[in-house]
Amino acid sequence: MKLTLHRPAGINLVRGYEPGEIRVGERPVRTSLLVSAGQLITDWPPERIGDLRPEHVATILELEPEIVLLGSGPSQHFPDPALLAPLLERGIGIEVMDTGAACRTYNVLVSEERRVVAALFVV
Repeated sequence: MKLTLHRPAGINLVRGYEPGEIRVGERPVRTSLLVSAGQLITDWPPERIGDLRPEHVATILELEPEIVLLGSGPSQHFPDPALLAPLLERGIGIEVMDTGAACRTYNVLVSEERRVVAALFVV
C-alpha cells in the first residue's frame, strides 16, 4: 500500500507499507522499528509482538511520547497488559492495531504535531 500525504519539512513520515517492509521517507526498513517526528530507530530488537519485553518499552519511554501506536503486524495482536503498565502509569495513551493502520494513524497524528511514537512490527 502506498501512502501519500504531504510531507511537512523535517519530520519522519511513513511513505509506504507492505508485508516485510515499511518505507520511512525514502528509506526502506525491513526490521521492527520506532518512529517519531524526529527519530527513526531501526535496530529495535523485538521481531514480533510476543517478543516485547520491559526493556523495549523503556526505549519507547525515552522518546517521551504522549501517544504510542503499537503496530502488531498484519493483524491486531495485544501484548501482555503488564508490559504496557509503565506507559499508562505516565498518562501516555496507547493504541494497538495492525501495522498498516498504525502507519496511517501515525502520519495523521505526527502531521498534527502530536508527540507520537509508532512501534511497528514488520513481520
